[in-house]
Amino acid sequence: MSGTQLQFGGARVVVAGMGKSGLAALELLAEKGARLRATDVKPLAELPGLAELGVPFALQSPEVFQDADIIVISPGVACDLGPLEEARRRGVAVIGELELASYFLQGPVIGITGANGKTTTTALAGHILRQCGIPVQVGGNIGTPPASMVRASRADQWNVLELSSFQLETIQYFRARVGACLNVTPDHLDRHHTFEIYAAAKRRLFETQQAGDFAILNADDATSASFAPCTPAQARWFSSSRRLERGAWLEDGRILLDGERLMDAAQVPLRGLHNLENVMAAALASAIAGAPPQGIAAAVQCFPGVEHRLELVRSVSGVEFYNDSKATNVDATLKALAAFERGLWVILGGKDKGSDYTPLIQPLRAKARAVLLIGAAAEKIAGHLGASVPLIRAGVIDAAVCQAYARAEPGDTVLLAPACASFDQFSSYEHRGRVFKDLVRALEPKE
Repeated sequence: MSGTQLQFGGARVVVAGMGKSGLAALELLAEKGARLRATDVKPLAELPGLAELGVPFALQSPEVFQDADIIVISPGVACDLGPLEEARRRGVAVIGELELASYFLQGPVIGITGANGKTTTTALAGHILRQCGIPVQVGGNIGTPPASMVRASRADQWNVLELSSFQLETIQYFRARVGACLNVTPDHLDRHHTFEIYAAAKRRLFETQQAGDFAILNADDATSASFAPCTPAQARWFSSSRRLERGAWLEDGRILLDGERLMDAAQVPLRGLHNLENVMAAALASAIAGAPPQGIAAAVQCFPGVEHRLELVRSVSGVEFYNDSKATNVDATLKALAAFERGLWVILGGKDKGSDYTPLIQPLRAKARAVLLIGAAAEKIAGHLGASVPLIRAGVIDAAVCQAYARAEPGDTVLLAPACASFDQFSSYEHRGRVFKDLVRALEPKE
């Protein structure tokens, strides 16, 4: 589909959700001549950046959508809201900001999704292409909304996009030349209600592909692997557990790409088996985009990592502090725990997303000295963990850092891997991670 099939010039377009994506959509639509109205559940005074655009604003209500020709929703707006369903029944096009951007974005897309690892893999794929001299821009859920990427896009340039389930659930004609799904484990069930609906949102990335495209799938993840029959794209596989006929896999401490050694696993500067999987997915995507194997390996070795993803903050008095604030679900926390041997002081808690925390029992019992509980989900987590591991009810992150450091011995690790969203006490997982890092940097060495 092209932008001409939805006529924006002169159309009455309501944009819902005034975060970064909503503001980017407004700016793009203004360039296309739409008659705009902005809406949000927050009042105008709490929406930085909107007033400067000069777009009429109304608090979100059923009435605000009634005379719209087209509705564009940000990822943070649930697509099954009653007024949106009613608008669809009236024949109004309800699209997401990603779909809107795709009508005008030039150049092929590498779209990367998954419950965990997609930010690291997206950043790594962009880094590899840049290091190999291949024109690229990076955005999506990683920070730059797709609508903000339109102006800088070129036909000969790749667009590497991190794509969340919230973005993918509303796509209709958006197409990724290369789609990748790293894994699918329960997440955002407070929004999607069931795992099946959540998985279906991820599957949309592959359903909208075309013959000649590529679908990069995890052979070790049943749900990711199940997407292969749902796409006309050619499947390319990766695995950390077995040899494949073609693709990328881990064997005898080496990463192989189509059977040839790409690099030794020990050369990857990122901690944890899950990051080897991320490297394999990024390598496959980059190779399809034209990056040579030697260039991929060299780029991986100089990749600095991504903030808030198993980020070593500091070692003080023999105690290491790791910031994995991006571990906003149970599976991400499991992957973080797997990257360490023992002696862990694990900070858990935040805003619950309808999660089951019992899968954490076994690794915590094996590796953790104690769990420090913070945030609104603390008592639910305590109930799920029971007596399997010592629990310290710290309440807030300041107390958690101080109490962990006071009890930790040289050789121990304090790990922030909350398994929860941040929105009870922080504005974002980035905010949570920055506060954690500031607290750690302020610690004085022990006498």
